[in-house]
Amino acid sequence: MAGLDTAEVTADRTHITSRRPESNGSTAPERRVRVCHVSMTLLTGGLERLLVEFGRQRNTERFDCEFVALDGTGTPARELRSLGFTVSSVADESAGKLGRLWNLVRRFRAAQFDVVHTHNTLAHFYAATAAHLAGVPVIVNSQHGRGCGRSWKARCQFRLANCWTDRVIGVSEDAARLCRLDDPRAAERITAIWNGIDVGRFDFRGSASRPTAISVARLSKEKDFETLLRAVWILVKEYPDFRLQIAGDGAERPKLEALARNLRLEPHVEFLGERNDIPELLAQAGFFVSSSTTEGISLTILEAMAVGLPVVTTNVGGNPEIVVEGGTGRLVDPRSPEKLALAMRDMLADRDAWPVIGHLARQRVEQHFNVRTMVRQYEDLYIDLLRGKGRWTR
Repeated sequence: MAGLDTAEVTADRTHITSRRPESNGSTAPERRVRVCHVSMTLLTGGLERLLVEFGRQRNTERFDCEFVALDGTGTPARELRSLGFTVSSVADESAGKLGRLWNLVRRFRAAQFDVVHTHNTLAHFYAATAAHLAGVPVIVNSQHGRGCGRSWKARCQFRLANCWTDRVIGVSEDAARLCRLDDPRAAERITAIWNGIDVGRFDFRGSASRPTAISVARLSKEKDFETLLRAVWILVKEYPDFRLQIAGDGAERPKLEALARNLRLEPHVEFLGERNDIPELLAQAGFFVSSSTTEGISLTILEAMAVGLPVVTTNVGGNPEIVVEGGTGRLVDPRSPEKLALAMRDMLADRDAWPVIGHLARQRVEQHFNVRTMVRQYEDLYIDLLRGKGRWTR
C-alpha cells in the first residue's frame, strides 16, 4: 500500500482542463453545439459502451448529439435510440468505400454539424476526410487502444486524417505517447483524456471472502485468455478450491473451452458468455484478473475497482495508469502464466488486506475515472476549438 502516493499518476499530465465559459449575465438561451460521433460499429465493446455514455452524460442545455456507424449496429445503438438520439449506419445506405465516404459528406453538409468526433483509426480516416470535404469546423479523434494500429496502412490513414484534425485524444497517457510516435508532425495536437465509467452504476460492495476471481472481456486474441487458463492450472495445485468466472463472448471461445477441458479445469473455470448483470457478478468475486496483451483504458478494470475489488492484471498500455502496484492491485508481465499465477497466489494469500485494497480502488476510480468528468473535458475541448476558429463567442 505504501506505493500509492509515489506511483499514482497525478494531475500535472497533459489532460485537457479547459475553462468553462463565463456568464455574461444574459438569460438568452445558447445555441446548442451539434456533435456527430462516428465509429466503425455500434456493436458490443468498450468503445461502444463509452459512446452510450457520451449520450447519457452530455450537457443537454449546450450539446446535441448524433451517432453514425460505418458498419453494423446492435445493442448500443438500440440504447442510444431509446434515449432519443438519432443513430444510423452508413453501411445500410451505401455500397463500397467511396459510397460510404460520399454518404458521410452529404450527411455532414445537410446536418451542419459543428463537431465531428471520430473513434479509432479507420472511422477517423473516413469521417475526418468527409468532415473536411463537408466544411465541418472542428474535427476531433479519440484513439481507444494503444496508438493508431500497428500496420503501415493504419499509420498512413491516421497521418492523412490528422492533416485536417484539430485534436487527437489518447484514452491514456500511453495511448497518446504512441499516437505521437505514429504521427510526429501532429504531436502538438495529441493529448490525453482518461476514459471513465458511470461510478454511480456500481455500488461499493467489496470482495467476497471466497477464493474466487472474475474476468470480464471480449474473448479475442489480444485478451490472451490462454495465459489466464494456464495460470489457473498452475494455481489450483496449491489452491484446489479456487474458482474463476469468465464473462464475455467472442471468436476465441470454442478454442478456450477446449483448452480448459484439456487442462481439466472444468471444476475451476466457468464460461458465462455475454452478460448484462456485470455489477452483480463483480460483487460475488474475491478479485478481478485480466491477462490482456494490450489495453487503452480498461473499462472492466475500472468497474471492478468501483465495486471494491483488488485487481491482478498485466503491465501493458494504460493498466499501470489505473492500477497502483501494491496499492490497488498487482501488475505482471504479459504472456507469462507463471508470473500471473504467482500474483494470483499472492493475492489469495493476502485476503485480509482485500477490504483496504477495495476502498483504495473505489477512491481512485471516483477521483480520476468518472465518466462525467471525461465527457465534460471533451465538451470543454469542443467549445475551445470552436472559439479558436471564431465559431463560438459565448
